[in-house]
Amino acid sequence: MNVRVASVQMDVEFNNPSANIARIVEHVHNLARRSVKLAVFPECALTGYCVSTLEEAQSICIGLDKLAPVREAAKQTGMVVVVGFAEEGCYNTAALFDTDKEPEFYRKTHLPELGYDKFVKTGDALNVFETSAGRIGILICFDVRHPEAARTLGIKGADIIAIPTNWPTGADISADNLCIARAVENKVFVITANRIGTENGYAFIGKSKLVAPNGQIMDEARGNEAKVLIADFDLELARIKRNVTVPGKHETTILESRRPELYGEIVVPKLAKHA
Repeated sequence: MNVRVASVQMDVEFNNPSANIARIVEHVHNLARRSVKLAVFPECALTGYCVSTLEEAQSICIGLDKLAPVREAAKQTGMVVVVGFAEEGCYNTAALFDTDKEPEFYRKTHLPELGYDKFVKTGDALNVFETSAGRIGILICFDVRHPEAARTLGIKGADIIAIPTNWPTGADISADNLCIARAVENKVFVITANRIGTENGYAFIGKSKLVAPNGQIMDEARGNEAKVLIADFDLELARIKRNVTVPGKHETTILESRRPELYGEIVVPKLAKHA
């Protein structure tokens, strides 16, 4: 199954969801004309992110009803759209719209002590969504620092991990390296969609990427300019969890070679202190 995908690296207007939604809807229609089936937009792309108090965090949150224009654009174009926003009730959320299906939502499960995330509730699920563009798992920004999250999505059968982000100055390791590592570790496609510009004293680094299961960068933004990345994903490459270098002589498996009986410490709620 071949799927044309896009990562939209864009600036965001703080606390102006109407303007951000209008821009995203325009992107969706433009991408549909380029035969794109799946489009991923940045973290909190509808609302902005950089707040310093609980009151400010609550002020930028929006209800799910506000997303209706994006849902309608996905329906009109037959596209799958993943977009981040500050959700009413204080969650850092990514919505997934798939043509005329009911929307799905992922709420960020790993939180840094930064901006909006200092005030939000944690999500409690790592799901893989069956869509018309393949099996999609979603992580948000800091989630990628935790290899267990991506591995869980890989085990659950994700073809693609979509990662809306707000990587600021200093997060280059995630943009340059960790997204590639997560693709290779799980033999899945990875889409990162970072934002650009500045917001309330924070600057964002861009560096969005489309990464193949072998770690190949299929398209990328090298800096923090507005850019649309596009590539064609052959999802079958994410469904064969075996690497064959020399047939019958040099082969490795991604999931079968795991040793879960040795990994107990990674699911202990509180790590023991070692002398």
